[in-house]
Amino acid sequence: MTQRVLTSELDIACDISGPPDAPTAVLLHGFPYDQHCYDAVVPLLNAAGLRTVVPCLRGHGGTRFLSPDTPRAGQQAAIGHDLLELLDALSIGRAIVAGFDWGGRAACVAAALWPARVAGLVTCCGYQIQDIAGATVPADPQQEQRFWYQYYFHTERGRNGLATRRAELCRLLWRLWSPTWHFDEATWQRSAPSFDNPDFVEVVLHSYRHRMGNAAGAARYAETEARLAALPRITVPTIAVHGDADGVNPPHTSENHARFFTGPYERRVLAGVGHNPPQEAPRLFADAVLALRP
Repeated sequence: MTQRVLTSELDIACDISGPPDAPTAVLLHGFPYDQHCYDAVVPLLNAAGLRTVVPCLRGHGGTRFLSPDTPRAGQQAAIGHDLLELLDALSIGRAIVAGFDWGGRAACVAAALWPARVAGLVTCCGYQIQDIAGATVPADPQQEQRFWYQYYFHTERGRNGLATRRAELCRLLWRLWSPTWHFDEATWQRSAPSFDNPDFVEVVLHSYRHRMGNAAGAARYAETEARLAALPRITVPTIAVHGDADGVNPPHTSENHARFFTGPYERRVLAGVGHNPPQEAPRLFADAVLALRP
Protein backbone atom coordinates (compact mmCIF):
# COMPACT_ATOMS: atom_id res chain seq x y z
CA MET A 1 0.00 0.00 0.00
CA THR A 2 1.38 3.42 -0.98
CA GLN A 3 1.57 5.92 1.87
CA ARG A 4 2.81 9.48 2.22
CA VAL A 5 5.44 9.92 4.93
CA LEU A 6 6.53 13.39 6.04
CA THR A 7 10.10 14.14 7.14
CA SER A 8 11.77 17.49 7.81
CA GLU A 9 12.34 18.14 4.10
CA LEU A 10 10.28 15.63 2.16
CA ASP A 11 6.86 14.20 1.49
CA ILE A 12 8.01 10.66 0.69
CA ALA A 13 5.99 8.28 -1.47
CA CYS A 14 6.43 4.92 0.20
CA ASP A 15 5.10 1.43 -0.57
CA ILE A 16 4.49 -0.46 2.69
CA SER A 17 3.31 -4.05 2.88
CA GLY A 18 3.51 -7.21 4.94
CA PRO A 19 2.64 -7.99 8.56
CA PRO A 20 2.44 -4.63 10.39
CA ASP A 21 4.08 -5.89 13.58
CA ALA A 22 6.81 -7.92 11.88
CA PRO A 23 10.50 -7.01 11.60
CA THR A 24 10.97 -4.42 8.87
CA ALA A 25 13.18 -4.32 5.80
CA VAL A 26 13.65 -0.96 4.10
CA LEU A 27 14.47 -1.42 0.41
CA LEU A 28 16.21 1.45 -1.35
CA HIS A 29 16.57 1.97 -5.09
CA GLY A 30 19.26 3.89 -6.94
CA PHE A 31 19.66 6.20 -9.92
CA PRO A 32 18.15 5.95 -12.49
CA TYR A 33 15.70 3.47 -11.02
CA ASP A 34 12.63 3.53 -8.80
CA GLN A 35 10.57 1.52 -6.33
CA HIS A 36 9.55 -0.99 -9.00
CA CYS A 37 13.01 -2.58 -8.72
CA TYR A 38 11.58 -4.39 -5.71
CA ASP A 39 8.27 -5.57 -7.20
CA ALA A 40 9.42 -9.20 -7.22
CA VAL A 41 11.39 -8.98 -3.95
CA VAL A 42 8.60 -7.64 -1.75
CA PRO A 43 6.25 -10.66 -2.06
CA LEU A 44 9.11 -13.00 -1.17
CA LEU A 45 9.95 -11.04 1.98
CA ASN A 46 6.31 -10.59 2.99
CA ALA A 47 5.66 -14.31 2.57
CA ALA A 48 8.64 -15.02 4.81
CA GLY A 49 7.18 -12.80 7.55
CA LEU A 50 8.90 -9.45 7.00
CA ARG A 51 7.27 -6.06 6.67
CA THR A 52 8.69 -4.07 3.75
CA VAL A 53 9.05 -0.34 3.24
CA VAL A 54 10.04 0.83 -0.26
CA PRO A 55 10.44 4.61 -0.53
CA CYS A 56 10.99 6.74 -3.61
CA LEU A 57 14.29 8.55 -3.09
CA ARG A 58 14.43 12.35 -3.22
CA GLY A 59 14.08 13.55 -6.80
CA HIS A 60 12.41 10.31 -7.90
CA GLY A 61 8.87 9.07 -8.34
CA GLY A 62 6.18 10.54 -6.12
CA THR A 63 8.51 12.00 -3.48
CA ARG A 64 8.39 15.79 -3.22
CA PHE A 65 10.20 18.53 -1.31
CA LEU A 66 8.02 20.35 1.19
CA SER A 67 9.48 23.79 0.46
CA PRO A 68 10.68 25.46 -2.74
CA ASP A 69 13.48 27.00 -0.68
CA THR A 70 15.10 23.69 0.31
CA PRO A 71 18.33 23.02 -1.61
CA ARG A 72 17.83 20.13 -4.02
CA ALA A 73 20.81 18.31 -2.55
CA GLY A 74 21.64 14.81 -3.74
CA GLN A 75 24.73 14.33 -1.57
CA GLN A 76 25.31 11.18 0.45
CA ALA A 77 24.53 12.80 3.81
CA ALA A 78 21.15 13.95 2.51
CA ILE A 79 19.98 10.52 1.41
CA GLY A 80 21.35 9.01 4.61
CA HIS A 81 19.35 11.46 6.70
CA ASP A 82 16.27 10.78 4.58
CA LEU A 83 16.51 7.12 5.60
CA LEU A 84 16.99 7.95 9.28
CA GLU A 85 14.05 10.37 9.27
CA LEU A 86 11.89 7.82 7.46
CA LEU A 87 12.56 5.32 10.26
CA ASP A 88 11.66 7.98 12.80
CA ALA A 89 8.47 9.00 11.01
CA LEU A 90 7.29 5.38 10.82
CA SER A 91 8.33 4.68 14.46
CA ILE A 92 10.69 1.91 13.35
CA GLY A 93 13.33 1.40 16.02
CA ARG A 94 15.54 -0.97 14.02
CA ALA A 95 15.30 -2.29 10.48
CA ILE A 96 17.22 -4.29 7.96
CA VAL A 97 18.31 -1.77 5.32
CA ALA A 98 19.06 -2.96 1.81
CA GLY A 99 19.87 -1.13 -1.37
CA PHE A 100 21.92 -0.66 -4.50
CA ASP A 101 23.50 2.37 -6.16
CA TRP A 102 22.26 5.49 -4.29
CA GLY A 103 20.11 3.25 -2.12
CA GLY A 104 23.12 1.17 -1.13
CA ARG A 105 24.92 4.38 -0.21
CA ALA A 106 22.05 5.59 1.97
CA ALA A 107 21.98 2.20 3.68
CA CYS A 108 25.74 2.26 4.29
CA VAL A 109 25.55 5.79 5.72
CA ALA A 110 22.83 4.79 8.17
CA ALA A 111 24.64 1.59 9.16
CA ALA A 112 27.91 3.45 9.75
CA LEU A 113 26.57 6.49 11.61
CA TRP A 114 23.47 5.17 13.38
CA PRO A 115 24.13 1.44 13.89
CA ALA A 116 21.60 1.17 16.71
CA ARG A 117 18.88 1.70 14.08
CA VAL A 118 20.14 -0.98 11.67
CA ALA A 119 19.57 -4.67 12.36
CA GLY A 120 21.44 -5.71 9.22
CA LEU A 121 22.74 -4.31 5.94
CA VAL A 122 22.52 -5.59 2.38
CA THR A 123 24.68 -3.43 0.15
CA CYS A 124 25.34 -3.89 -3.53
CA CYS A 125 28.92 -3.25 -4.66
CA GLY A 126 30.28 -3.25 -1.11
CA TYR A 127 31.16 -0.18 0.95
CA GLN A 128 29.40 2.76 -0.70
CA ILE A 129 30.38 5.77 1.43
CA GLN A 130 32.16 8.23 -0.82
CA ASP A 131 35.73 9.35 -0.24
CA ILE A 132 35.16 12.90 -1.43
CA ALA A 133 38.57 14.08 -0.22
CA GLY A 134 40.13 11.51 -2.54
CA ALA A 135 37.89 12.34 -5.49
CA THR A 136 40.75 13.85 -7.49
CA VAL A 137 42.69 10.56 -7.48
CA PRO A 138 42.02 8.92 -10.84
CA ALA A 139 40.84 5.36 -11.24
CA ASP A 140 42.24 3.17 -13.98
CA PRO A 141 41.30 4.44 -17.45
CA GLN A 142 38.73 1.72 -18.09
CA GLN A 143 36.88 2.65 -14.89
CA GLU A 144 37.07 6.32 -15.82
CA GLN A 145 35.42 5.43 -19.13
CA ARG A 146 32.58 3.72 -17.24
CA PHE A 147 32.03 6.99 -15.33
CA TRP A 148 31.46 9.01 -18.50
CA TYR A 149 27.94 9.97 -17.39
CA GLN A 150 29.29 11.53 -14.19
CA TYR A 151 31.57 13.86 -16.14
CA TYR A 152 28.71 14.62 -18.53
CA PHE A 153 26.60 15.76 -15.58
CA HIS A 154 29.27 18.31 -14.64
CA THR A 155 28.54 20.29 -17.82
CA GLU A 156 25.66 22.45 -18.93
CA ARG A 157 25.38 20.19 -21.95
CA GLY A 158 24.83 17.32 -19.50
CA ARG A 159 22.22 19.33 -17.59
CA ASN A 160 20.37 19.96 -20.83
CA GLY A 161 20.71 16.34 -21.87
CA LEU A 162 19.27 15.11 -18.58
CA ALA A 163 16.48 17.67 -18.77
CA THR A 164 15.40 17.10 -22.37
CA ARG A 165 16.49 13.53 -23.16
CA ARG A 166 16.26 11.86 -19.79
CA ALA A 167 14.27 8.84 -20.96
CA GLU A 168 16.82 7.96 -23.63
CA LEU A 169 19.71 8.59 -21.26
CA CYS A 170 18.30 6.58 -18.35
CA ARG A 171 17.35 3.70 -20.61
CA LEU A 172 20.88 3.68 -22.04
CA LEU A 173 22.32 3.47 -18.51
CA TRP A 174 20.08 0.50 -17.74
CA ARG A 175 21.45 -1.31 -20.78
CA LEU A 176 25.09 -0.41 -20.19
CA TRP A 177 25.07 -1.23 -16.49
CA SER A 178 23.14 -4.50 -16.81
CA PRO A 179 24.20 -5.96 -20.15
CA THR A 180 22.71 -9.40 -19.41
CA TRP A 181 19.32 -8.04 -18.28
CA HIS A 182 16.90 -8.06 -21.21
CA PHE A 183 14.09 -6.00 -19.74
CA ASP A 184 10.91 -5.63 -21.76
CA GLU A 185 9.02 -2.49 -22.73
CA ALA A 186 6.47 -2.91 -19.96
CA THR A 187 9.24 -3.01 -17.35
CA TRP A 188 10.74 0.21 -18.67
CA GLN A 189 7.37 1.95 -18.92
CA ARG A 190 6.57 1.19 -15.26
CA SER A 191 9.65 3.07 -14.10
CA ALA A 192 10.07 5.82 -16.70
CA PRO A 193 7.48 8.21 -15.18
CA SER A 194 9.53 8.31 -11.97
CA PHE A 195 12.18 10.34 -13.77
CA ASP A 196 9.67 13.09 -14.57
CA ASN A 197 9.84 14.20 -10.93
CA PRO A 198 10.25 18.01 -10.98
CA ASP A 199 13.40 17.81 -8.85
CA PHE A 200 15.03 14.90 -10.67
CA VAL A 201 17.52 16.95 -12.69
CA GLU A 202 18.74 19.17 -9.86
CA VAL A 203 19.06 16.34 -7.33
CA VAL A 204 20.95 14.13 -9.79
CA LEU A 205 23.31 16.90 -10.87
CA HIS A 206 24.08 17.84 -7.28
CA SER A 207 24.77 14.22 -6.35
CA TYR A 208 27.41 13.75 -9.04
CA ARG A 209 28.96 17.20 -8.73
CA HIS A 210 29.19 17.01 -4.94
CA ARG A 211 30.84 13.58 -4.91
CA MET A 212 33.62 14.95 -7.13
CA GLY A 213 34.13 17.96 -4.87
CA ASN A 214 32.72 20.33 -7.48
CA ALA A 215 29.56 21.46 -5.67
CA ALA A 216 29.09 22.66 -2.12
CA GLY A 217 26.95 20.58 0.18
CA ALA A 218 23.82 21.83 1.89
CA ALA A 219 24.76 23.56 5.15
CA ARG A 220 22.51 21.37 7.30
CA TYR A 221 24.54 18.28 6.33
CA ALA A 222 28.02 19.70 6.97
CA GLU A 223 28.52 17.87 10.28
CA THR A 224 27.38 14.56 8.81
CA GLU A 225 29.63 14.94 5.78
CA ALA A 226 32.54 15.61 8.15
CA ARG A 227 31.83 12.31 9.90
CA LEU A 228 31.58 10.49 6.58
CA ALA A 229 34.91 11.95 5.47
CA ALA A 230 36.57 9.67 8.03
CA LEU A 231 35.17 6.66 6.08
CA PRO A 232 33.62 5.17 9.22
CA ARG A 233 33.62 1.41 9.61
CA ILE A 234 30.36 -0.52 9.60
CA THR A 235 29.74 -2.76 12.61
CA VAL A 236 26.31 -4.23 11.84
CA PRO A 237 25.90 -7.67 10.21
CA THR A 238 26.38 -7.14 6.48
CA ILE A 239 25.95 -9.07 3.26
CA ALA A 240 27.52 -7.40 0.23
CA VAL A 241 26.17 -8.60 -3.10
CA HIS A 242 27.85 -7.82 -6.40
CA GLY A 243 26.74 -8.83 -9.86
CA ASP A 244 29.57 -10.25 -11.92
CA ALA A 245 28.14 -8.55 -15.03
CA ASP A 246 27.92 -5.08 -13.45
CA GLY A 247 28.75 -2.67 -16.26
CA VAL A 248 29.60 0.36 -14.13
CA ASN A 249 31.23 -1.19 -11.03
CA PRO A 250 32.77 -4.55 -12.00
CA PRO A 251 33.09 -7.09 -9.18
CA HIS A 252 36.81 -6.53 -8.66
CA THR A 253 36.00 -3.04 -7.34
CA SER A 254 34.59 -4.49 -4.10
CA GLU A 255 37.08 -7.29 -3.58
CA ASN A 256 39.01 -5.45 -0.85
CA HIS A 257 36.04 -3.83 0.92
CA ALA A 258 36.06 -6.23 3.87
CA ARG A 259 38.39 -3.82 5.67
CA PHE A 260 35.50 -1.35 6.04
CA PHE A 261 33.36 -3.85 7.97
CA THR A 262 34.19 -4.80 11.55
CA GLY A 263 31.00 -6.79 12.20
CA PRO A 264 29.90 -10.06 10.58
CA TYR A 265 30.51 -9.70 6.85
CA GLU A 266 29.83 -11.85 3.82
CA ARG A 267 30.36 -11.07 0.14
CA ARG A 268 28.24 -12.79 -2.50
CA VAL A 269 29.09 -12.51 -6.20
CA LEU A 270 26.00 -13.13 -8.34
CA ALA A 271 26.63 -14.85 -11.66
CA GLY A 272 25.12 -13.22 -14.72
CA VAL A 273 23.74 -10.24 -12.77
CA GLY A 274 24.40 -6.58 -13.50
CA HIS A 275 24.02 -3.36 -11.53
CA ASN A 276 20.41 -3.88 -10.43
CA PRO A 277 20.37 -7.15 -8.42
CA PRO A 278 16.88 -6.86 -6.89
CA GLN A 279 15.24 -6.63 -10.29
CA GLU A 280 17.58 -8.98 -12.12
CA ALA A 281 17.83 -11.65 -9.40
CA PRO A 282 15.00 -11.04 -6.90
CA ARG A 283 15.26 -14.45 -5.24
CA LEU A 284 18.97 -14.04 -4.55
CA PHE A 285 18.47 -10.51 -3.26
CA ALA A 286 15.60 -11.61 -1.01
CA ASP A 287 17.73 -14.47 0.32
CA ALA A 288 20.39 -11.97 1.39
CA VAL A 289 17.82 -9.88 3.26
CA LEU A 290 16.29 -12.93 4.92
CA ALA A 291 19.70 -14.14 6.06
CA LEU A 292 19.88 -11.03 8.26
CA ARG A 293 16.51 -11.43 10.00
CA PRO A 294 16.86 -10.62 13.71
